[in-house]
Amino acid sequence: MPSVTVATLLTLSTLCGSAVVSRALQPPRNVRITSHNMDLVLRWDPPEGAASGLFYTTEYNTSVSVYKVGCLHITALSCDFTSLNHHITVYGQYTARVRAELGEEKSAWVESTQITMDRDTMIGQPNVSLISSKSNIEVSIEDPEFRISELRHAYNYATYNITYWKEGQEEKAESISNIQQNRVILDKLEPWTRYCVRVQINTQRNLNPSEPSSVTCESTDSEESPWVAAVVTFVVMAMLVTLAVVAVVHRKKMSHFLCPKDSLPQHFKKHLLEHPSSSIYLAMRDSHPPEEVYDQVSVIAEGNPMEEERPLEAAGTNCSSQPETTVGQI
Repeated sequence: MPSVTVATLLTLSTLCGSAVVSRALQPPRNVRITSHNMDLVLRWDPPEGAASGLFYTTEYNTSVSVYKVGCLHITALSCDFTSLNHHITVYGQYTARVRAELGEEKSAWVESTQITMDRDTMIGQPNVSLISSKSNIEVSIEDPEFRISELRHAYNYATYNITYWKEGQEEKAESISNIQQNRVILDKLEPWTRYCVRVQINTQRNLNPSEPSSVTCESTDSEESPWVAAVVTFVVMAMLVTLAVVAVVHRKKMSHFLCPKDSLPQHFKKHLLEHPSSSIYLAMRDSHPPEEVYDQVSVIAEGNPMEEERPLEAAGTNCSSQPETTVGQI
């Protein structure tokens, strides 16, 4: 009996000692599961007074399944389950847990609260661009990019809330709600005024609105744009005045240029004014036109045997009765 008691005590001592060592490794703190633009990330803080060389292992499950392995033996303080090629769904409900590891020692698991993706994910800010057209401003909205699916597929009914104000007067801002189109025109704005715009996304299933977009500003123009006509008129008048001044200052030079007074050289005048003495010119001047030579031509019409041998006189024949007879001149 004494030997059995000693052996039993030694065994219990060994088991208790190992249990004490295991309890000495503190678990992670502030464990939370988050979702931003439809990702699924578990985050935590290291144990209080954590030793160097600490590792972490994570797991996650849905409301209808057991825990599945997530990140193994990592040193980071977060685990992105959507980057592990796991099947994360838009409408799923998820819980995750994490434990600390140091060599052979492992801490207890610390479990997060449950998250429902489409209801609890934080929708990021939309991208907004503005285009000014006279006294109107067109607001163009681009949805944030989701890690899984798209905003319009995840939420059948998503609307925009547009807030706009004159720059420096945000306390007097105006809003337009329940806009489904991603292009909206703000009309009837004051001309020559700078307006600023901010947009948020609202859905029916997610009670939290999206992050507000960055404030974007743009200036309106005049409806008639009178400055364009004024600038054109000023430029034309300035050019006309400049040309008039140049014409007055340099009128003598311009006159000499347009109406030169230079005369031909004297030997050119002499040859031009003298009577031509060329023999060829004189022969052409005194010659008579060549005499034209004519021959009599007789044409006999075909198909009339009575008149086949009677010639026609070129000068005295009446050709009106015979349309096929012609008189040629050589």
